[in-house]
Amino acid sequence: MSSRFLPYATTPSRLLAQLISDIIVIIWSVIWVLVGMAVHAAVSTIAEVGRQVQHGANGVADNLNSAGDSTDDFPLVGDSLAKPLRAAAEAALDIAGAGQSLDSTASWLAWVLALAVAAPPILFVAMPWLFLRIRFFRRKWVAITLARTPAGEQLLAMRALANRPLTKLLAVHADPVGAWRRYDSDAIQGLAALELRAAGVRRVRR
Repeated sequence: MSSRFLPYATTPSRLLAQLISDIIVIIWSVIWVLVGMAVHAAVSTIAEVGRQVQHGANGVADNLNSAGDSTDDFPLVGDSLAKPLRAAAEAALDIAGAGQSLDSTASWLAWVLALAVAAPPILFVAMPWLFLRIRFFRRKWVAITLARTPAGEQLLAMRALANRPLTKLLAVHADPVGAWRRYDSDAIQGLAALELRAAGVRRVRR
C-alpha cells in the first residue's frame, strides 16, 4: 500500500513521534481496560452471591414443598403440618427471587461501573490523538496530491513562502520570492520540499 494511504509521516522524526504517541495511547488504553475489568470482576462477585442465594433458596423451597406433600398424607395432623412447610417454601421462593434480582442488578451494574471507570480516561487521551491523526492524514493527502503536479508544486512553494521561517527560505534561495515569481524550478522545488517536510512528507517525485 502506498504511504499516501497511511496516516503516518515519511520523515523519520515525525514518524518516530507518531509511533511513540501510538505506543503511549495503546499502553494507556490497556491499563484502563484492565482497571475496568478489575472493577467488573469485583462487582460480579456480588452477582455470584445472588446466584448462590437463588439456587440455595430454590433448593430449600423444593425440599420444603416435598416435605409438605409427604406430611399431607398423615391422618388428622397432615394438613396442619403441611401448611407451615408450604409457607416456609413460599418464603424461600421470595428469598430466591431476591437473589435473582441481586444477580441481574449486580451483573448490569458491573458493566456500567467498568465502562464508567475505563471509558473517560481512554477517551480523554484517544479522542485528541485521533483528531490529530486525522488532521495529519488530510494534510498529508493534500500535500502529496499537490506535489504530483507542477501547479500544485507552485502552490506548495507559495505556502512555504507564507508559513516557513525566513532562515529556511533563504537556505533554499537568496531571493525566494523573486525566484518563485520567475518560476525558478529549482527554487520552487526547494520551497515545496520545505512545505512537504512541514507536513511530515518527503519530497514527492512526479
